[in-house]
Amino acid sequence: MKPNLTVAIVCFLIGLNACQNPNTTHSETRSSSITSVVDVEQKVETLLKQMTLEEKIGQMNQYSGFWDLTGPAPSNGDAAKKYEHLRKGYVGSMLNLRGVENVRKIQKIAVEETRLGIPLIIGFDVIHGYETLSPIPLAESASWDLEAIKKSAEVAAEEAAAAGINWTFAPMVDISRDARWGRVMEGAGEDPYLGSKIAFARVQGFQGSDLSKHTTLAACAKHFAAYGFAESGREYNTADVGTSTLNNIIFPPFQATIDAGVRTFMNSFSELNGIPATGNSYLQRDILKDKWEFDGFVVSDWGSIEEMISHGYAKDNKHAAQIAANAGSDMDMESYLYVNELADLVREGKVKQAYIDDAAKRILRVKFELGLFEDPYKYCDAQREKEVIGQQAFHDACLDMAKKSIVLLKNENQLLPLKKQGQKIALIGALATDKTSPLGNWRIAAKDNTAVSVLEGMQAYTGNQLTYAKGADVSLGNTEFTVEVNINTTDKSEFPQAIAVAKTADVVVMVLGEIGYQSGEGRSRTELGLPGVQQELLEAIYKVNKNIVLVLNNGRPLVLNWHQEHLPAIVEAWQLGTQSGNAIAQVLYGDYNPSGKLPMSFPRAVGQIPIYYNYKNTGRPTLPAPGKVFWSHYQDVENSPLYPFGYGLSYTTFEYSSLQAQAVSDKEVTVSVTLKNSGKLTGKEVVQLYIRDHYASVTRPVRELKGFELVSLEPNESKEISFTLTEKELGFYNNQGDFVLEPGDFSIFVGGDSNAKLETKITL
Repeated sequence: MKPNLTVAIVCFLIGLNACQNPNTTHSETRSSSITSVVDVEQKVETLLKQMTLEEKIGQMNQYSGFWDLTGPAPSNGDAAKKYEHLRKGYVGSMLNLRGVENVRKIQKIAVEETRLGIPLIIGFDVIHGYETLSPIPLAESASWDLEAIKKSAEVAAEEAAAAGINWTFAPMVDISRDARWGRVMEGAGEDPYLGSKIAFARVQGFQGSDLSKHTTLAACAKHFAAYGFAESGREYNTADVGTSTLNNIIFPPFQATIDAGVRTFMNSFSELNGIPATGNSYLQRDILKDKWEFDGFVVSDWGSIEEMISHGYAKDNKHAAQIAANAGSDMDMESYLYVNELADLVREGKVKQAYIDDAAKRILRVKFELGLFEDPYKYCDAQREKEVIGQQAFHDACLDMAKKSIVLLKNENQLLPLKKQGQKIALIGALATDKTSPLGNWRIAAKDNTAVSVLEGMQAYTGNQLTYAKGADVSLGNTEFTVEVNINTTDKSEFPQAIAVAKTADVVVMVLGEIGYQSGEGRSRTELGLPGVQQELLEAIYKVNKNIVLVLNNGRPLVLNWHQEHLPAIVEAWQLGTQSGNAIAQVLYGDYNPSGKLPMSFPRAVGQIPIYYNYKNTGRPTLPAPGKVFWSHYQDVENSPLYPFGYGLSYTTFEYSSLQAQAVSDKEVTVSVTLKNSGKLTGKEVVQLYIRDHYASVTRPVRELKGFELVSLEPNESKEISFTLTEKELGFYNNQGDFVLEPGDFSIFVGGDSNAKLETKITL
């Protein structure tokens, strides 16, 4: 075994007798004082001085798992070349590698066979859980419960860390106003204020208060920037936005992750203003590293450095590597260009040596912070893996999160909650028995067929006569990696059985929507109705029994005009993860009173998209005179969404009153409102505060969310809710990127959604 110079360097700095032998095996019992005794920056600088140019560039190279670790090392082909790079210390990170046994084998090569023994950072897409899954992120965002969202990320981190992983490519903090874009399922919706709060909570959950603990993961804010504004909602498409939108809508959640201490960023696949994000020095150097003083590192998305050639921005591989490195992209994910091209580019003077040093420093810094130099195998405890993954506490947390994520969209005549005794209930829909689709997309480590189905959840309630009928398949097979999702558009052979079951039922519960792989990366849609023959099935059932509760499983807003007009009850249940069926059943039967609020507007028609509540007023916002056409509108549908941002009902009712606002100074306003539970059940309400700045040097939206509080009240209980608006909430970014607070008139609205009617005004 070669002497491990990294161990020797660190030991020299610390002066620990236990480290005098450079061949000493890394163990989990090594003193935890290493990180605290010697400043991380000193350790990084000391190590950097020992590294060759190729070894520094190696830290900037990330490979996906490239061979079956249960077999021999590769001896030829691309895998053999990667293996040789690994043994030379030319690999800084690996992704899509999981399981303690596998991670230990790879880490052992990096630590014990390379010249310097620099450990790898192991990345994985831990998006809404590892093996035990919480709801998809968009669903979690509907809870507006920041502590629950933080807890969800903590659970995901602990379970993934037990499997050898120490870096997650999450959270996605892209704001999007376009439900056609499949990746809305991975974010927090359309609003920068809510998105910023959730981004902060998720980073805190993943990283904890001490990144060196073996239960934490380094988080990654993605995709920088404007990925959610891809034209036409089409994946990987161009984004073209103005300065005001960039500064006031797109940037704030990214800034919030920095406030939370996020350690990595990922750049976007898309281009912004004609420059691919991977090669965009304005985004990566000017804004992120200079203005925002981010000291972590930036990783490309999969192959995005090489893709600058397809964009028409780089001539060839070498040119692409040059552009990306100069622009500030620190780590190359799976395009092989840095490891193949950068050394020559530095020697030719086309890439500054200082840029290589800076990138390597950033990567090494995060590795030190993770404690990987102290113990490269700290995430490789087989006993911990066995004990931690799938534990009951994780299932309990996922169930809690799932219930909080459900949004009640309609409930005429108090059809819900269902009675627990004496009813005949028909449960219809293939998704009602599906144990895989509710897991949603981004479930790489989860096992198929492990979600609790709606049928299983409802069977736990034994007081009613429950009869199930499929009605029709939604999916016709596994569609994870196919270009087109294989949806049933013709087979109605099981309609008659479902109709027969519905005819004799007191209540029909229909579980319809998207399969798990109809949203997510690469899953853009142009139509947002119920896929396949599901709408026909629904209408056929409606003809024989109008007492229908529609339970939606989906990863994005859908167009639900017919459903809102005809059906008495609609429940937005998203894709809720491992405990999906239990959460839905507990809400349907009233053991949990729904409190979720929509994080995205639901359109009346696809033609309205992009649609969002914080739009600009325009010069012609309303009908100037009866019968006139010259104002901002459609001829065939009203401007408003079907369900607005922030909307969601409860089994109880709430009343708002006594709204007051007072300007304490020219930079601070206090707001108070009284909330009363006017119904018969205990319930939670998300009290939402919006402002409107009536005139400014840059036009402001008609409303902007600037505060919210989740409040629980008993029947007839009232509570005064207080907010404080500071310069941060009242100001905005001008087109020079400067944050300003301008005097003027402001309206303040408080209520249960973005259409809140209770209003007061102040002047600053």
